Amino acid sequence: MPLPDLGRYLGEGRPGTWQVEGLGPLDLQGDGSAGRLLLTHGAGAGQDSPFLLALRRALARAGVQTLAVEFDYLRRMREAGRRRPPPKVAGLVEELAVWCDSVSQVSPTPLWLGGKSMGGRVASLLAARDGAPGLVLCGYPFHPPRKPDSLRLDHWPRLACPTLVVQGTRDPFGTRDEVAGYALPGCAELHWLEDGDHDWKPRRASGRDQAGLIAEGARRIAEAMAAHGAGQARPSG
Repeated sequence: MPLPDLGRYLGEGRPGTWQVEGLGPLDLQGDGSAGRLLLTHGAGAGQDSPFLLALRRALARAGVQTLAVEFDYLRRMREAGRRRPPPKVAGLVEELAVWCDSVSQVSPTPLWLGGKSMGGRVASLLAARDGAPGLVLCGYPFHPPRKPDSLRLDHWPRLACPTLVVQGTRDPFGTRDEVAGYALPGCAELHWLEDGDHDWKPRRASGRDQAGLIAEGARRIAEAMAAHGAGQARPSG
């Protein structure tokens, strides 16, 4: 599919998985009334993970159009039929930058960046380097599990765009108590999902369920994007 055709599909809100010339496959869901989100995945699971499938459906119901992409290493991992670690994060930033630069040319509204776990880290690094209309970080990996001193926040002071972190209170990559002690920039807002883990799964004793937390997270993302005008067309000229 040529990029101009993708732009038309974005405007029409036509769902489906499309092979974009020079880039790769892109899965499109939602009408974009609340905004458009270029969405990346975590280190070990792609866009077909149960979490991301459920999140994209919930975001579509809330009016967010998701443009879901996968990094090349994960596509090669599928082809080989075996797991492999992701490459260095700098290479993933460059890969996402190509997607962002290309798709932004045909997006009817500003294209926010976001992702799950590692994908959110990559999106935030790109936004810190090049700027972005906004960021949505789902289960941000503030530190590796059981390594609370190995923080991944060096680039955060350079963030200048609206940044929403949606995080489970029990996330081993950054609990509510841990994150409360971080000096985050003023553009960052946190929405905590009570008793959720890294995939927003609560314990049964909490009386909550994952579907409910995903729906809550999607609504908050849509509200934040809409509040910053993400669903409004770019000014002409």
